[in-house]
Amino acid sequence: MSADLIDLEEQSGGAVGKKSHAGAPSVSVGMATSEQDGEQTQDVGKEDLTSAFGVGDGQMAERTLEELAERELAKEEQEGLSAPAPVPIAGSQVSLHVSDPFYDVARHGIVEVAGDDNYGRKVIIFSCCKMPPTHVLDHHKLLLYLQYTLDQYVESDYTLVYFHYGLTSKNKPAFSWVLNAYREFDRKYKKNLKALYVVHPTNFIRVLWTFFKPFISHKFGKKVMYLNYLSELHKHLDYEQLVIPDQVKSHDADLLSKLKDTSLTVLDPSTPTSPLKQFGVPLDRLAESSGEQIPLVIRETVAFITANGLSTEGIFRRCASAPLVKEIKQKYNQGELVDFSQFGDVHLPAVILKMYLRELPEPLLTFDLYPRIISPNGTSNDEKATLAREWMSLLPQINLVVLRYVIGFLKLVEKESTVNKMTMENLAVCLGPNLIWPQGSPLNLAALPHITTFCCLLMKHSDTILGCTSDTEPGK
Repeated sequence: MSADLIDLEEQSGGAVGKKSHAGAPSVSVGMATSEQDGEQTQDVGKEDLTSAFGVGDGQMAERTLEELAERELAKEEQEGLSAPAPVPIAGSQVSLHVSDPFYDVARHGIVEVAGDDNYGRKVIIFSCCKMPPTHVLDHHKLLLYLQYTLDQYVESDYTLVYFHYGLTSKNKPAFSWVLNAYREFDRKYKKNLKALYVVHPTNFIRVLWTFFKPFISHKFGKKVMYLNYLSELHKHLDYEQLVIPDQVKSHDADLLSKLKDTSLTVLDPSTPTSPLKQFGVPLDRLAESSGEQIPLVIRETVAFITANGLSTEGIFRRCASAPLVKEIKQKYNQGELVDFSQFGDVHLPAVILKMYLRELPEPLLTFDLYPRIISPNGTSNDEKATLAREWMSLLPQINLVVLRYVIGFLKLVEKESTVNKMTMENLAVCLGPNLIWPQGSPLNLAALPHITTFCCLLMKHSDTILGCTSDTEPGK
């Protein structure tokens, strides 16, 4: 059985029926559309509910969609398709102070940031299995926290991953809250959202979609994709970055164990390490094999952007063609020549550079420095610069050399910020999570401001902290 993936962009002609996995039906969505106020909206068809849930026209007057959703959710709980609501654990992997207005929401880890996807877009994760019961969680504050998170990325292309497993009658927000959430997210949030992956959808999702079709634009609907198994998510995202909740992994394993066809039980195997491989190889090993301290991918991407892209607005903020990204990565790993000029997209080498940094086995700033960087230290810029200089002495020499090169390049980009709009802070937001991340877990949202501040500090005081000179700039 092949992986079931529903891309709404392919459904504009009508309802699509998909073979379902055991116990959890694939979502089948009708996409009849109409024009209203200049924007395509979707009409609600009762026949969808009639065929799916045995609800006739006479019953529709007595049973609202929300009641149907509650019914489906209760059925899923009985069948083991929903996890019990978790007991809240204060301070779980959260560095926010208890006085922070978002502490009581952030502590649950419902919303996480997990690096970039295969197209160079920031990934934000929403995990239902981490939502506590409704009497514990303030859903209005959860909405504000989600907005706060997205505000850091809405100027760039980004991706949302929604893990549906774990939503129960005890932790489910009201339909009115969900509708209000959609309305609160105005165009600035929706414009640069490039994909919304709904993982492990159930009949509850189908009811929800039917309820919201009148309010959701056709253009937004095309960004939604339903993934019935984690193996399908692996095609689009760096699986190792996601740190998927254990409950979701266990649920996925249970679904796969019920399949007669076990072709989905094994995720894409990692390719054997080749002597020519560039991505995912330790810096010291690459330096030893090539005789060059600056890795080939970094040298070539930096050189091309320096020559052709310093004045490009939004450089490092935009994604690139997924097939081209895959092709170029493969070329590098096979030792083939890469000529970025033949592709006609300066955002392509920018995405490749971010991907290369993120796929290093250990971040450029190392795992050891992560807790230091995210901890508030010093009050003045001089004190912070002094601490940063001390920390740089702890880096392996090869890391320090490469870091100088990368920071020197970012300063060249920042010099053109009046044209490219990439200020020091914007560059730090886009590149910071690719220079430092924790070991074995996704980036905590509370850590991002500290990472941004530290990367700005590196760029602003690169001469005193890193010992950067004009001779260490790329091309010198």
